[in-house]
Amino acid sequence: MTPGARLQSAIEILEDIFLSGRPADRIVENWSRSNRYAGSKDRAAISELVYTVLRRRAELSAATDHEDARLLAFAALALVNGEDIAALADGSRHAPAPLSEDERKALDAAALPGADAAPWIRLNYPEWLHSEFEAAFGSELEREMGALMERAPTDLRVNTLKTDREAARVALEEAGLLAEPCPWSPWGLRLTTRGNLPGLALYREGAIEIQDEGSQIACLLTGVKPGEQVVDLCAGGGGKSLALAAMMENKGQIYACDTDSRRLAPLEPRAQRAGIRNLQTAVLRPWHPGAADSDLAGLTGRADCVLVDAPCSGTGAWRRSPDARWRLGPDTLEGYRAAQEEVLARAAGLVRPGGRIVYVTCSLLPCENERQVEFFLERHQDFEPLSWAAAWPEAILPPPAPPGPSLRLAPASSGTDGFFVAILRRKGGK
Repeated sequence: MTPGARLQSAIEILEDIFLSGRPADRIVENWSRSNRYAGSKDRAAISELVYTVLRRRAELSAATDHEDARLLAFAALALVNGEDIAALADGSRHAPAPLSEDERKALDAAALPGADAAPWIRLNYPEWLHSEFEAAFGSELEREMGALMERAPTDLRVNTLKTDREAARVALEEAGLLAEPCPWSPWGLRLTTRGNLPGLALYREGAIEIQDEGSQIACLLTGVKPGEQVVDLCAGGGGKSLALAAMMENKGQIYACDTDSRRLAPLEPRAQRAGIRNLQTAVLRPWHPGAADSDLAGLTGRADCVLVDAPCSGTGAWRRSPDARWRLGPDTLEGYRAAQEEVLARAAGLVRPGGRIVYVTCSLLPCENERQVEFFLERHQDFEPLSWAAAWPEAILPPPAPPGPSLRLAPASSGTDGFFVAILRRKGGK
């Protein structure tokens, strides 16, 4: 493909994203499947431009005073990459039509916002979330929100039922992929080169899984042990369930639950591939606090640990889904908060005295994290917060985190996606 054709393809993809509101990764993937003539370098260049626009949409919109996908793509190339747009948009075959007079004037006058611009413009997040991020980060706002604009690394979790971290690292190197140990997770490897992971025997045989180090840390803090009864109440695709099952060494039982059977469907074959034998799945019907929980009646008051990997805004994963920051609205956030309250209440009924809920989000917003925990403890006074630092294994270096009983991870400080982990113990028992 010519540079002009790549630009036109990126514009068409951006227009689809803006108009449909669907996740960008699905639209990019669908475009690639429908345009198999595009080589790997073409796809990489097109994706790079698309995601540059999505990451820096507020800056580019402020610079051009427009929200048009075509003009934002032009501005990204001109202002970020320093390219000559007129040479690319020349109307030749497959290239964009030449610049209109209005577009030319807008680009001639465009400049990226300077240090005096509002932080939500310079750092590319919705203005209505500013107070939440300010409450979360305080003086670290610029550093942390800046890190959310960067690309995320690819982290792997080594399945200790199949191999160990060093053996997996060597096997990856022999396959042409370089990786280094993650700094906090004892099972984590971070790729430093790119490659086709699904094509590797190591991956196909379940010895490694793609999982951000922050997610691995959340699993580590559950403290699950062999022989325990564990519930993963919002299992989804089951990445955390697989990690917990490995921690339990195939002893005891883990129940991976979700309200959507489609999300759970891939889990059982993944578990078989990983050599896991102590996991079973359960599709849950909708439930409301105060009602009998017939789907989980057999587990009432019996679970040693309930992992609540709660539905949330996903603000901590914006490095991987930069378009998600523009799709999130106040009503959607309020819906997540209501779902979090409900799933925490459901978890409370399952925990035995002395057992624990481990509440996890991939959010950076206090309204989904600290305030949600405070609200739960007010309503469930038979629970108490435990310090994440006290639960951290002594032999492993802990990640840096703000003071307090709960753990908050963020890209600039920990190098992970943004995560929140709170450990809530039911009083009584051992």
